[in-house]
Amino acid sequence: MAVCVGDNRARRPRLQEKSLATAVWLASLRRMNRRAFLISSGAAASLALLGRGRLSAQTPPAAPSVPVAPPPLVTEFKLLRRNVGLFTGQGGTVGWLSNRDALAVVDTQFPQTAAVLLRDLPGRDGRMIDAVINTHHHGDHTGGNAVLRPAAKNIIAHANVPELMRARAEADKRTLDPALLPTLGFPDGYMQGFGDETIAATYFGPAHTRGDIVVIFKEANVVHMGDLMFNRLYPVIDRPGGASIRGWIKLLEKVAKDYPSDAIYVFGHGNPKFGVTGTPADLLVFRDYLSGLLAHVEAEIKAGKSKEEIQKLENLPGFPDFHQPPGRGNRLPGNLGVAYDEIMAAG
Repeated sequence: MAVCVGDNRARRPRLQEKSLATAVWLASLRRMNRRAFLISSGAAASLALLGRGRLSAQTPPAAPSVPVAPPPLVTEFKLLRRNVGLFTGQGGTVGWLSNRDALAVVDTQFPQTAAVLLRDLPGRDGRMIDAVINTHHHGDHTGGNAVLRPAAKNIIAHANVPELMRARAEADKRTLDPALLPTLGFPDGYMQGFGDETIAATYFGPAHTRGDIVVIFKEANVVHMGDLMFNRLYPVIDRPGGASIRGWIKLLEKVAKDYPSDAIYVFGHGNPKFGVTGTPADLLVFRDYLSGLLAHVEAEIKAGKSKEEIQKLENLPGFPDFHQPPGRGNRLPGNLGVAYDEIMAAG
């Protein structure tokens, strides 16, 4: 029966029922056995005393929490110049070309975002992608290869990438999906025309890994650096994957010197404050960080410090834009360890 607010006749029986229940409860409380009360009180006092000792170190298990849905995936397509743009979602920054005659994609992130990339790539309209180019082998840049593969004519990468992907899968004790592997590799350089755009990729030797390439959209004047650029972030330095900090420093200097000064440079990852695009000046800031990292570790080794002692540093002085809070998200201890290993291996 529906009850309207203000209907006292409907309320009165319920109020009487509540008053009766309260009276019964109070009467039973007055009749409570004194001995039972003392036992209950004694037990409570004993638990309070124990709580200062052994039980104080134990935390009662938390009540099961209601599952919280993950935050919605945020993706963005951004046009840069002359039919060339970038895509951000989850993982390394993707570059893309979409003109009247051709489609090309640089890196593929993870399966979930690769599906968005394939579905919403500007101007695709069901066309095949003429080339998918991987800047290196890491999963946040190649994890979407299998999603794009049925719609791509070729997946292109440096010749070392398949071997590095297999080695990483073996180290992780997982089976590598063959659909993730590139279909075409090159040792030094690659160049192809895509309608009125030309894409060229160049390998400069070990740096972030031993399979990284620099990709340039020549007519658009856009350079995709992949993970050769972490913009104001402590980088991943993949020593098992063939990384060389000294090689990385030389590469950044060469690209800043030889590639167009007025190009838009796209970075694999960037501090949100600074973004994932920039200029040659940003490459040199990162070069300075890597140089400073080696110099710091070399000085600490000369001072007689162990690797473990060196890795206790939380942030590298002189590079405040790179600084991160201590904890799992701070990659500086790992950077210091890799620098130590590289210096010691060089003798």
